[in-house]
Amino acid sequence: MLSACGGRYAPVSDMPVRIGKPYSVRGVTYVPAADPTYDMLGMASWYGSESGDRTANGERFRAKAIAGAHTTLPLPSYVEVTALDTGRVIVLRVNDRGPFAPGRIIDLSRGAAELLGVRAQGQAAVRVRVIDPPDADKARLRAGKAATRRPDVTPAVRANLRAQLDDGLRAMAGLTSPRP
Repeated sequence: MLSACGGRYAPVSDMPVRIGKPYSVRGVTYVPAADPTYDMLGMASWYGSESGDRTANGERFRAKAIAGAHTTLPLPSYVEVTALDTGRVIVLRVNDRGPFAPGRIIDLSRGAAELLGVRAQGQAAVRVRVIDPPDADKARLRAGKAATRRPDVTPAVRANLRAQLDDGLRAMAGLTSPRP
């Protein structure tokens, strides 16, 4: 099937993993690097109108796939994303670069946003952490399908993560210091 595309798209594969050279977008320089301890709270947005475009690692972008974009993680990478509003947790495959909007830490495909229950929102508070899922989940994600369902986080965990995010945002804005 890909050969019918005239070689325009790379096959969906986990090899080779590409880190890439530093690059600049709108005056901001990003330095890709492997970070197996990556665990960040921040805002996510979703994208989907680019379906059929080429991703940063050369694959065809599929809006319904469970994928995402990150500015610096290796391509591909696997991350667990927790939506702080819904408590839903998914695994997605990072195969593109972005988001390039201030304050956002990941762009979600439309399929990923739907699974997290945040598609109706333009942005959503999330936790993103690098993981190494089982091979069966990697294969499902490469095929554009969802990985094995993960349990939702409890309301207490969601509240704790939201408080950490809010404290961090206030501290960055210089409004208050984080709570003790």
